[in-house]
Amino acid sequence: MTTPLTHTDHRTAARLAAGAGELLVSLRQRGLEGAELKAAGDRASHEYLMKELHALVPDDGVLSEEGSDNPLRQHHERVWIVDPLDGTREFSEPPRSDWAVHVALTIGSDVVAGAVALPGLGTTFGTADPPVVPAVPPRPPRILVSRTRPTEHARVVARRLDGELYPMGSAGAKAMAVVRGEADVYAHSGGQYEWDSAAPVAVARAAGLHVSRLDGSPLRYNQPDPWLPDLLICRPEYAAAVIDLGLESS
Repeated sequence: MTTPLTHTDHRTAARLAAGAGELLVSLRQRGLEGAELKAAGDRASHEYLMKELHALVPDDGVLSEEGSDNPLRQHHERVWIVDPLDGTREFSEPPRSDWAVHVALTIGSDVVAGAVALPGLGTTFGTADPPVVPAVPPRPPRILVSRTRPTEHARVVARRLDGELYPMGSAGAKAMAVVRGEADVYAHSGGQYEWDSAAPVAVARAAGLHVSRLDGSPLRYNQPDPWLPDLLICRPEYAAAVIDLGLESS
């Protein structure tokens, strides 16, 4: 029988994301640079999360960006989906803070608990204590885009909403920028893996934001192929316009 979601799961996600973040901050201060720092960060955070999950929830499945995908996870109702270091490029460029650690729990195909640590900012957002999305001052809506690979879709969304593009690094940092009220729409059309969005989606949904595919359909996790074609996280007042645009351009 599947173990139901408990408040302990929410706390576990937050504790592990924050713990991995602290480890990464410490590692960043040891003088490593470039590819060496990237590799050390990926490895150290992954090993920490795998050790902790094995000790705390040994009967649950795990899907990690840095681990081999074991097909046996499909036989688990409860599967933890983690990205030990989201935004490796930004992590390797101190003092950038737009990188993250993702820890999420799925039951069936739904993400039910999660946490996103922003170690460069010294904070963690999680479903244990859902964040409150602040009101924003009057300004054009901010549409999040990759700082290195802005898409035409994002430009079209910005034109439709009379908004402005807002470059940022990792997926987790982008999603939490909407949670924090720093930006308004994260509409990703270029495809991602489940570990890129599971924890951000859990936190954003708990905060009352809109989360879905770009066509408005539900996001499903712990699938045989962990690739997700697109993602929408935004303030609710912008959801209909972005979804309509997605349908028009499909």
